[in-house]
Amino acid sequence: MALQDLAQRLCAARRGLHILITLPDDTSFQSIQNNWVPHPQMLLELVPSEHPDSVTDFWRHWRPDMGIWTWGRLRPNLIKKAHEEGCSMVLIDADEAGFDSKRDKWLPDLSRQLLEPFAALMVRSGTGLKKLDTMGLDTGRIRLTQPLEAGGHALPCDDRDLSEWSQLLGGRSVWLASNVQLEEFKTVLEAHRQALRLSHRLLLVLHPSHGGLVEEFREAIAEEGFRYADWSREEEPDDATQVVLAPDHQDLGLFYRLAPVSFMGSSLVDGYNGRNPFEAAALGSAVLYGPNVSRFMPFYTRLAKAGAARMVKDGETLGTAVIRLVAPDQAAAMAHAGWDVVSQGADLTDRVIDLAHAILDGEMEQLNAGA
Repeated sequence: MALQDLAQRLCAARRGLHILITLPDDTSFQSIQNNWVPHPQMLLELVPSEHPDSVTDFWRHWRPDMGIWTWGRLRPNLIKKAHEEGCSMVLIDADEAGFDSKRDKWLPDLSRQLLEPFAALMVRSGTGLKKLDTMGLDTGRIRLTQPLEAGGHALPCDDRDLSEWSQLLGGRSVWLASNVQLEEFKTVLEAHRQALRLSHRLLLVLHPSHGGLVEEFREAIAEEGFRYADWSREEEPDDATQVVLAPDHQDLGLFYRLAPVSFMGSSLVDGYNGRNPFEAAALGSAVLYGPNVSRFMPFYTRLAKAGAARMVKDGETLGTAVIRLVAPDQAAAMAHAGWDVVSQGADLTDRVIDLAHAILDGEMEQLNAGA
């Protein structure tokens, strides 16, 4: 998932870039595919076998301009082909365990020869650095970096909308429920009704998981007696509005910025596996979530350990958490912890993005001269 996050950031940083992520075997491929978040510029494939014909067929089909190799477990024929074809390669997040196979132990010179033409070498630990040193590589070329970690990139937001909404809210407390499934909808409204008893001006921004739910959500909100505004119809909230329906995913960047607390939907019931909590944490919103977040479990675990996210189980626990966290000091503490988490590994990510630009633009020599 850290690689997928890196790939998303690379795509966002460079117009027209397409990225192929390869997995080493069927087991890992199936595991990742189950949690794969589709992206129009990213593809997922099995790495070819080391048979020369397989490597040649792979190269003829994909013809990559650049290769980013992670961890270790080098594939000699594939890397040799990349060098022969003039494809610049970089090694990132390398560690001792990535060079601990029988082949590495018996043929250390082979690994050294494969790595010497790499445009950059980055290791995640001192033991990794020592391993490459024992292989005979020039340690002056090797950078010790933080481990590769998934982070979060800020969703875009129209500055005019942000300014307009800040004026509309006039200091009102607000919380966001994003990517809400039909089966979770009544639970979210129950939580909001509970929270309103103690914070009568509290505003809920409700974002359905997909556009097909909008009409059903409209009818149910009205039936439950909430006064609401539909942002997709350009209806603006007033002081009496209790719920804002915001079905457009493109508006999430706006509402994560406005809401000090965000409930990540698709997590209270089985079958949806949660949504990426770093979307909220990257924009300063404390995170609430249900127990069914298998797709992004490592992300939620990191946030929860840092005190940036809390799990809820039903409408009562969700409402209680919202009441506590709309207090500015509580939300600010969680938001700060969340920012620390999503910022981890940023130096490595930035370095890889710079490398990609330099290699693809033919400016690698200038980058090395300034490093």
